[in-house]
Amino acid sequence: MSTHASHDSHGAGSAPSGPKRIRPYQLVIGLGVFMALFTVVSGIVPQFTKWHDENDIMREPFGGIPGPLQIAFYTVVPIFIVWSAWALAQRVRNWERGGPDRRRTTTKNIAHRLADFRAGVYMRTLLRDSAAGLMHSMIYFGFLVLLGVTTTLEIDHQLPERAKFLHGKTYMAYSFIGDLAGTVFLVGIVWAVLRRYVQRPYRIRIKTKPEHAIILGTFFLIGATGFLAEGVRIATEGTQSHEKWSFVGYPIATWWDGLGLQTLERWHQILWVAHVVSFLIFLVILPMTMLRHMFTSPLNMYLRNRERPKGAMKPMPNLAETSLETFGASVVEDFTWKQLLDTDSCTMCGRCTSVCPAHATGKPLDPREIVLKAGEVMAATATHAHITPPIGVDREISISANSLFERVTADEVWSCTTCRACDEICPVNIEILDKILDMRRYLTLMESNFPAELGNAYRAMENQGNPWGMNQGERADWAKGLDVKVVDPGEAFTEEYLYWVGCAGSFDDKNKKVTQAMAKLLKRAGIDVAILGPSEMCTGDSARRSGNEYLFQMLAVPNIEMMNGMGVKKIITQCPHCFNTLKNEYPQLGGMYEVIHHSELLEQLIDSGKLDVSGATLEERVAYHDSCYLGRHNDVYMAPRKVVGSLKGVQVVEMPRNGNMGMCCGAGGARMWMEESIGKKVNDERSQEALSTGATRIATACPFCYIMLDDGVKAMAPTMGIDADTIKVADLAIHVLDAIEAGENRLANPEAPLNASFS
Repeated sequence: MSTHASHDSHGAGSAPSGPKRIRPYQLVIGLGVFMALFTVVSGIVPQFTKWHDENDIMREPFGGIPGPLQIAFYTVVPIFIVWSAWALAQRVRNWERGGPDRRRTTTKNIAHRLADFRAGVYMRTLLRDSAAGLMHSMIYFGFLVLLGVTTTLEIDHQLPERAKFLHGKTYMAYSFIGDLAGTVFLVGIVWAVLRRYVQRPYRIRIKTKPEHAIILGTFFLIGATGFLAEGVRIATEGTQSHEKWSFVGYPIATWWDGLGLQTLERWHQILWVAHVVSFLIFLVILPMTMLRHMFTSPLNMYLRNRERPKGAMKPMPNLAETSLETFGASVVEDFTWKQLLDTDSCTMCGRCTSVCPAHATGKPLDPREIVLKAGEVMAATATHAHITPPIGVDREISISANSLFERVTADEVWSCTTCRACDEICPVNIEILDKILDMRRYLTLMESNFPAELGNAYRAMENQGNPWGMNQGERADWAKGLDVKVVDPGEAFTEEYLYWVGCAGSFDDKNKKVTQAMAKLLKRAGIDVAILGPSEMCTGDSARRSGNEYLFQMLAVPNIEMMNGMGVKKIITQCPHCFNTLKNEYPQLGGMYEVIHHSELLEQLIDSGKLDVSGATLEERVAYHDSCYLGRHNDVYMAPRKVVGSLKGVQVVEMPRNGNMGMCCGAGGARMWMEESIGKKVNDERSQEALSTGATRIATACPFCYIMLDDGVKAMAPTMGIDADTIKVADLAIHVLDAIEAGENRLANPEAPLNASFS
């Protein structure tokens, strides 16, 4: 069952042939029924066994609670548990509308799955924002411990006298832990109230709905009534000294001094009922509000591991031969079940919004809204039951058809730079980028609804084999006079590496210098390489990221057939987009190669001594800009920094947003070929950040980043009172060669300046 099977219009809800399998939503109902029956049985058994703990230091289950209230408890609570499970199952049934997705647990991925689950449950991703992470941890773990405390009391209630353990010092420790958990829980709730309604950060303020007040109010009621009921119970029992371990409940018990026993018993019953009612409210709102993420988010994190690399798009069949009638995603059923689970796992925290470069510069895109809007359409078009949207929506918003584009606009989809910052920061591992790319596939392949400038790039890729629209015969012109071998596709490839130059490195004037610098460095290191020259075509990255799978396959298949026929095994590339496509996506079409980015290779060559930088000198302040497709898509962060840091005299400075939190240059996702007419230019925003570091050189490791930042620095430096001519933006290969040649020049001419530049 493949991921591209999601295009089957019947989705996962169609009945497969063969024996019937229990469906996920049925498992949820079954689990709810089991929990309800267990609760009923736990209430019935003690009525017959009459087992009682005679120890003086203990707590009597349902002490002071009359029989009718106990019967009501064991009757009403199971009913609410079943209802809550049924309501949650209807949401699960809604996910089943989606197509298949390979997320099975196997011996190979179980370790990753458990690690992802632990990371989520332990709030590791949330703790990136220490304040919000600590607050959520206090609420979550406080609630879980309180649930465990209640469960422990009920377990002890079921045991025979000899097996009962909740007495003496164990009971005192139990009381202390319960009050500690309750305190942590309530402090977390109060903190959440202050954060949402007093501090009001922008990303939280814009999505605050009435249901948030209901959730926080319910939680506060659970905690407060629990402590008050405990205090009155202790007062009713005569404030015995061992109850001092209930360090919150015991002081509360003193509030009731002077009241008669009957009054205390009545208040205990009232507060106990209030506590139970608050729990019943919790069971009601659990499946209906965003509170459901207590279950869906850990499940989503457990299912994070997938078969394809995170830098690869979902595979599609050969479009020249397929019988599929529609491509991409336009209706709910075009998404996979995992993508639909995503919409019910969202915590609405807005972290994705806070790091989106498009949103930050005034574009229509808000990644959180993509998830929530898809969830709204899914909920509104459910036919099996009434399903609430992921979060409350304004009344004037109506959804009349099962189309994602009822709520999502084309401008939102095309604003995305595919930088993957939203996916990387999401604390519950929601895959937002996949949804955007699937919708792009539909808009491009089915509607031809794409920015006009993309049409020019498409025609250039189709006719000239590159988006620059240049003559393929000029691909190797950069190599004139550099003693670089150009191989013919008909030859057997005998060199160690194929140097995949890429379109930018072959045709763009700035990036030709990168290619030339890299060729010189490879020659210095004695690396055996060759290039394809005119036979190399665009890898198809821009075509695929803009939804044109047909054009991607038209470019990729001949490239793969050529390299496979030649026997190519290892590839060097300086373009992260080529790197990602060759390494992560060509295997989907049969192209299996060992691909290395030039920053990684330079790191290896410097570490091994093959590339001698012992005399390389560059007395400059250098800021490195992380390429999204090298960093977040492929987790290469340190190699470029180590390369720059290996040069003597260099002072490496970091931009405020760096590493996996780095900001995009604005060119990814085929945005390189589109006009940026809405809001501030992304590259201007990033260039300002780079200039604010006081760097005299800005290092890149991507041809698109080089172009965008160079243009941005020229535009923004004057507005910041900086002479643009004093700032050099270049690929790290140029910086390394500059440093090596500067060191050699210094040895040859001791009076020469140290910051000589390669040109």
